[in-house]
Amino acid sequence: MRNFRYIWLVGLAVTLAVIIIPLAIFWPRAEASADNPRAFLPKHKPHTPHANIIQGPFNTPQEVTRTCLKCHPESAQEVMQTVHWTWESKPVPIPGHDNVVMGIGKKNLINNFCIGIQGNWNKCNTCHAGYGWSDNNFDFNNPENVDCLACHADMATYAKADYGLPAEGVDLVAAAKSVRLPTRENCGACHFDGGGGNGVKHGDLDESLYFPSENLDVHMGREDMQCTDCHRTEKHQIKGRMISVSVEGSNQVYCTDCHSERLHADERINTHVKTVACQTCHVPSFALKDPTKTYWDWSTAGQDQPEDHYTFLKIKGNFIYEKNVRPTYLWFNESVSYRYLLGDKIDPTKPTLLNPPAGDINDPTAKIFPFKVHVARQPYDKVYNYLLQPLTAGEGGLWTTFDWADALRKGSEFTGLPFSGEYDFAETWMYWPITHMVQTSPNALQCNDCHSVNGRLDWQALGYPGDPMQWGGRFSNR
Repeated sequence: MRNFRYIWLVGLAVTLAVIIIPLAIFWPRAEASADNPRAFLPKHKPHTPHANIIQGPFNTPQEVTRTCLKCHPESAQEVMQTVHWTWESKPVPIPGHDNVVMGIGKKNLINNFCIGIQGNWNKCNTCHAGYGWSDNNFDFNNPENVDCLACHADMATYAKADYGLPAEGVDLVAAAKSVRLPTRENCGACHFDGGGGNGVKHGDLDESLYFPSENLDVHMGREDMQCTDCHRTEKHQIKGRMISVSVEGSNQVYCTDCHSERLHADERINTHVKTVACQTCHVPSFALKDPTKTYWDWSTAGQDQPEDHYTFLKIKGNFIYEKNVRPTYLWFNESVSYRYLLGDKIDPTKPTLLNPPAGDINDPTAKIFPFKVHVARQPYDKVYNYLLQPLTAGEGGLWTTFDWADALRKGSEFTGLPFSGEYDFAETWMYWPITHMVQTSPNALQCNDCHSVNGRLDWQALGYPGDPMQWGGRFSNR
């Protein structure tokens, strides 16, 4: 009997250990996630002020980099392994292209904003994390061309200009003395102004986020979070991807990096997390303060019309800008179903989708996600039926001559695509996931915003027979 009691007690102890130990390990995180997501933010090391370390003088920006590398010898090599430097991914299978594996990125992709960088390096490379990328012969293996100041200088002291070189008048010594951990001003200098101006591309990233209120973005406003709090960085590899240039779903930033999936007190809301992205409810609109470009008609570039930044510029054509924009909602599994590559054939009688999100109601990895859709009319070859990249900013480019045929011929020399001499303009769509301008619960979507006669979700387009609340189905595609 004593042995039996001993065995029973041992068994009970083991059973309790199996139950209690995992709870002890995981329960604090679940509780803290709901109450204190800041507990899971990265702990940034205190930065050493450089004002008394940097001496100078510096005659070239490369001299600044050489000085940085004396104390940070691995940093340039780390940067040179990132897409911020290469503007190109490792070789990956390209969705929508059988047996095509290649490296893609800003270096060789086409978009429906400024279209492409090849030959247009002087303006496009203003945002490259390096110095002097002026042609196809740029040395990507030279560590002295890495621009440390772009991400670390106080932006009140530093700015970049053509080919990624420092702007005229920049005091390199003052900029180097100001270096610090990256702030929103560093990241925003490129990401807030992508596509040629404030708020042009993303819709949820613009200059209003430099010093935002809580109502613009709770993370950057009330919590004063920096970009690197979510886009965590290790050895200069920055977490996060954008399907405008990436075709894979790895290295993503997730709300659950800090928040619990079962964050809400109302269990009915928690059940939505299986099929609805956090952003769908918590980013009900974008371009809240500064307008974003939603339409760009390149066909009118070169015409003589009254110019206005938000409606028409002679070098770029006609635009539509919008504020407080309601997103487009689509299934999304963090990848794309197709990526347009230079030379792909198009049907000019219908829109060409350059990077349509992948996922549908039957995809267990997909969720309903908010997007900005940017529509453009851009040039294509009428004989070869593919999109063309013009020379715009380069010497003798469109922005100087306003000669479309010549700009397209010169652009084709850089891309390697033959140009027939016959061109027209075709409609294209690009998709931009909306993840910033996050709102607190009172400003998030409420039940009636989706589940009502005039709700914002198109249930049938999403694959449902109708509103699940109306036909009695569970709000789940699983």
